Amino acid sequence: MNHDLQFDYTTIGHVTIDVFEDGSRRAGGTAFYSALQAARLGRRALIVTRGRASEIEALLEPYRDELALRVLPAEQTTTLRTSGTGARRSQCVLAWAGPIAEELVLDTAILHLAPVARESPGSWRGRARFVGLTPQGLARQWSAPGGQITQARPTSAAAAVAGRCDALVVNEHERVSCARLIATAGAAGAVVAVTAGAHPNTILAPGGEALELDVPALEDPVDDLGAGDVFAAAFFIALSDGRSPRDAAGFANAAAAVRMRGAGAGAIGDREAIDARLSRAGLGRSAA
Repeated sequence: MNHDLQFDYTTIGHVTIDVFEDGSRRAGGTAFYSALQAARLGRRALIVTRGRASEIEALLEPYRDELALRVLPAEQTTTLRTSGTGARRSQCVLAWAGPIAEELVLDTAILHLAPVARESPGSWRGRARFVGLTPQGLARQWSAPGGQITQARPTSAAAAVAGRCDALVVNEHERVSCARLIATAGAAGAVVAVTAGAHPNTILAPGGEALELDVPALEDPVDDLGAGDVFAAAFFIALSDGRSPRDAAGFANAAAAVRMRGAGAGAIGDREAIDARLSRAGLGRSAA
């Protein structure tokens, strides 16, 4: 941890209200899931988001002792109706909090740009020693309130942001639409991880070298929502700690597996749980 910095891990993106088929509602969004994973790895974590402060604070009340929160005001909180699981998951945008257009002043070891609905800032000031990007929200579009989210190509401004990153995490379904971002980031020296559920990860090293990493089988998964966000946080933290891309991806796979063994954000694991998963997979323990 970097005690000369205000935070160890800062996410920027919409905390969402996720509405499920049974009518239940809970907190969602990469900014939330990733920050909570960082917190449970002992990092001082901050979420910078946009929406209605009272709604977001109520959503995150169970986690208030783990996370710091800064809410930029908006008339509504991004709300997504979610159905299905895994590759069959679909989402509709019921409400949108708008872009995070402010130039933010940051003081963090790791900055995670975590858009879910085309909201990430194009610039920031201050200190961020490691920058990670999960660009799924930059590769999304929807027609109107209530419209289903579909794939779209990120803008040229988004590609420029990718050039400032140390690492990217995308899933296999985003790889084609995010090809320009991946190329820009790789040319600038970033490590790119492509996840594919239970199939092997592909790690793209600077210079174009690609390696595949098997994902250990997971017995009786319960819920995969947010597993990719947990993977990203663990991957960025491991890379920033100096671990190799292969070791970082192994650690991130273990973190995602722990998350999937339970339901909701409460199932996100701490280091002890992730170490236990690594041991069961025969990959040893994580670094201190």
